[in-house]
Amino acid sequence: MYLTRMELDTEKRNTMKAMISPNLFHGAVEAAFPGKRTRKLWRIDKIRNHCYMLLLSDREPLLDQAVKQFGIKGSMWETKNYDSLLDHIEQGTKWQFRLTANPPRCVKNEPGKRGVVRAHNTPKFQKKLLMDSCKKWGFYVAEEDFVIREARWQKFYKGEIRNYPITILSVTFEGILTISDSEIFKKTLTEGVGRGKAYGMGLLTVIKVRGEND
Repeated sequence: MYLTRMELDTEKRNTMKAMISPNLFHGAVEAAFPGKRTRKLWRIDKIRNHCYMLLLSDREPLLDQAVKQFGIKGSMWETKNYDSLLDHIEQGTKWQFRLTANPPRCVKNEPGKRGVVRAHNTPKFQKKLLMDSCKKWGFYVAEEDFVIREARWQKFYKGEIRNYPITILSVTFEGILTISDSEIFKKTLTEGVGRGKAYGMGLLTVIKVRGEND
């Protein structure tokens, strides 16, 4: 696996449009991997005064066109082998994490009928959903150990004639987690979590806590 970071030029018109319509970023990501389509995870990170696209893939990407569309002129992307991090994943260790995800809930309008999937739109329930779901993803997180950095609705259209409306809630969590099942956690890191992966959600990234795993 490979983890790639490309800095975005937020003053470019194409970048501004893609920040509103993430399907444009999705198209650029897919174009970076000629041949057979495989699973990829990506998200947009805002760090201080810089903005980056982060991309996890099973092959090294070719992002020349993406740089022309959204990147800083003359810049290059940075790709690192992700397997070395996966080799250090151990049960019981603590890691600093960042996750941008869509927090869904199933709402039943009528008895006996299938519920409708909607997003949790309050911080209290967004945090609760992550705490309730994290066990199946191989980790544990306490309420006091993480925060919501950003939550925003994205509304855009798909299709060549813009006839397919999409509305999705993007929530970014940051904090400290503890790995409860190393094998499941590795799968979570490489396959992502939740819905909306095509629109920049589901990618969980971690950095070891200082003093852990050394």
